[in-house]
Amino acid sequence: MASFEDLKKKYQSVLDMVQQQNVQMKNLHFEGNKLIIKGAAPTQEAANHVWDEIKRINPKLDDITADFPIDPNLVKSAASTQQMYTVKAGDTLSKISKQFYGESNKYMQIFEANRDKLDDPDKIQPGQQLKIPAA
Repeated sequence: MASFEDLKKKYQSVLDMVQQQNVQMKNLHFEGNKLIIKGAAPTQEAANHVWDEIKRINPKLDDITADFPIDPNLVKSAASTQQMYTVKAGDTLSKISKQFYGESNKYMQIFEANRDKLDDPDKIQPGQQLKIPAA
């Protein structure tokens, strides 16, 4: 039987995705051997990204319950927390992550926010405009 801490570890990438997609976390607890996650998503797309990550980890959904209703009022606050950055020669996502977050290992947040432009986190080009999500 998994504990609350075990399930939080197992679903850490989901919790990271919640943050990256600016989903407002309302409740995270353990009940009946399940991790319960409740929040509000700014868009259906944001909610879908979180659900995709949940299903990637556990397609059976047998140890998690999640709910992310859409709250359009969150779109305004999400947009205001995002910055843009123009890639310079010699930049890497790790280097940009270090500059904005103080940690190079948060580069995947930048990559995920720019999936529409990037196919590979190791292939960025000078002049590209990248969205930098809030930490």
